[in-house]
Amino acid sequence: MEIKEAQKLVDNWIKKYGVRYFSELTNTAILSEEVGELARIMARQYGDQSFKKSEEYLNTKEHLADEMADVLWVLICLANQTGVDLTEAFQKNIDKKTKRDKTRHLENKKLL
Repeated sequence: MEIKEAQKLVDNWIKKYGVRYFSELTNTAILSEEVGELARIMARQYGDQSFKKSEEYLNTKEHLADEMADVLWVLICLANQTGVDLTEAFQKNIDKKTKRDKTRHLENKKLL
């Protein structure tokens, strides 16, 4: 699926099942919440924290994938609400990073 298709799929879902988009401010708060849930799992699976006994159900690749998809969903909602074409924005971002960092990481001794 292309990003443009994902934006349309989310928009169609919102119109059919979601009644309407939450406000942009609400969706920004929800995005922060979803990123926090993803960060919690990342800190425990890949970082120095460990899962509490009550959190063991979170320690699966499927749950990690679901949290990433939640972040993507809300980001797409915000893009739709604000008229951002994520395909175009992402390509411009790659171009910016390529121009700015063409040799930066290749020359970074910390990465070698």
